Amino acid sequence: MSVKNAIQSIIAEASRIDVLVNNAGYAINGAFEEIAMDELKDQYETNVFGVTRVSQAVLPIMREQKSGIIVNISSSVVTMGGYPGGSAYIGTKFAVEGLSRSMTYELEPFGIKVVLVEPGAIKSTNFANAMIVAKKSRDPDSPYSQMMHKVIEAVEHLWEGGSSTEVVAKVVLKVVTTENPYPKYLAGQDVEALTETKRSMSDEEFYRTIKQNLIKGIT
Repeated sequence: MSVKNAIQSIIAEASRIDVLVNNAGYAINGAFEEIAMDELKDQYETNVFGVTRVSQAVLPIMREQKSGIIVNISSSVVTMGGYPGGSAYIGTKFAVEGLSRSMTYELEPFGIKVVLVEPGAIKSTNFANAMIVAKKSRDPDSPYSQMMHKVIEAVEHLWEGGSSTEVVAKVVLKVVTTENPYPKYLAGQDVEALTETKRSMSDEEFYRTIKQNLIKGIT
């Protein structure tokens, strides 16, 4: 109902919707074995179903206009392919990328563009502070307790050296002001470097590199 009311309010004031940026999201960290189903459902409710709900609500308007752009904020974890303790969050971001790519084919005939923006670590946001550790993985007696402690330390360190929020804002602005934007844009030097590294390696080599360097000391 809140989505419907918000859209009705915008239409009443502006008569159209040209841009939708789906940016809401949070991360739950925890060993896959220990993530409760209700924790997983909450993660998907925000990161995937939220994107779906709002996008479906604006699409009839954009189709009638025969124009519009939807920007879905993904994450560099998709390029990374995964990390220990991140299965729930990473699963949602792979889902968002799959949704976006499929939507592109469906909506292009109606003049609607769908673009992914894939940020790296971004400091000065509430994202890192809002991270949740699955309840079972907080238990000191958990077989994954030591791993999760190292994961949290690694994530905190990563965010300390992250890019500014302006980096993402500038990329989003570029996307919505470009006549024919690319299907996906990167935001941040870390994800750009990661992507270049992945292009130069086989999947097996990239996996070893991630394990030895980017998540060194976690496993």
